[in-house]
Amino acid sequence: MKKPYSEVKYPAVRQFTADIGRLDREIHRMRGFLEIDLTDSLEQIKTIRTPEHKVSFIAWFLKVLADTVISHPPVNGIKKGRNRVIVFNQVDIATIFEKPVDGQAVPLPMVLRAVNTKSALQISQEIHNAVHQNIENGNTPSIAGQENQFLVKMGLVLPQWLRLFVMRSFILRNPQRMQATMGTVMVTSLGTVGQIPGYIIPTSIHPISIGIGTLTKKPVIIHGKVQPRQVLHLTVSFDHDVIDGMPARNFIADLVNRLTQGYALDTDKS
Repeated sequence: MKKPYSEVKYPAVRQFTADIGRLDREIHRMRGFLEIDLTDSLEQIKTIRTPEHKVSFIAWFLKVLADTVISHPPVNGIKKGRNRVIVFNQVDIATIFEKPVDGQAVPLPMVLRAVNTKSALQISQEIHNAVHQNIENGNTPSIAGQENQFLVKMGLVLPQWLRLFVMRSFILRNPQRMQATMGTVMVTSLGTVGQIPGYIIPTSIHPISIGIGTLTKKPVIIHGKVQPRQVLHLTVSFDHDVIDGMPARNFIADLVNRLTQGYALDTDKS
């Protein structure tokens, strides 16, 4: 007899997604929703892109984000105790890429290290290599790197309450350990291109997390005339216990300016 339902089986690593959702509710968040005209910058990306020189949009975005973060301490900081924030000298960005695992498309984490020291082309190549890396065991998120594989495997066999206790006690209270485990910035995406304008509100335990929404054509007034422009919908979420309102505002203003001006694209032409 045919069952009146079907089952979707996810790799065990998906347990961490539920953990992050629980921990995110404990963070004092402030969020901003932005619309950014990227028309000119996207044209520059097309201009410098060749078969031997493939700079993806996400790689360029991460480069701009990392350089802006490093310019605005304590945005790259993690809280320690009641009154201190540890600010790091490199920007490690955690992001999500979808990969086929055992025939199932699964979002898996990846931490890009020292993104502020790399070009958009280098970041693009690093992402490409990671996405095309083989995963032999669906329970092992090797896309995230090998340095924490033992801890990941141990965590998967623990009940959720015990995993949350370990994360709160031994990772979230130790800035250096948190940076080494999951970076300082989180970026997630809807897939960017879409017909319907949309935002994504990221769930994260990072001090700053970015949700890249859809990129759509919208009418924008340029020099007194209405023109169709490529507009990105972006969500920025801060841990208010780490970042105050005015530093957050300055960071956002700088980020938007760099994105609209095609920051760092000239350096990727050669």
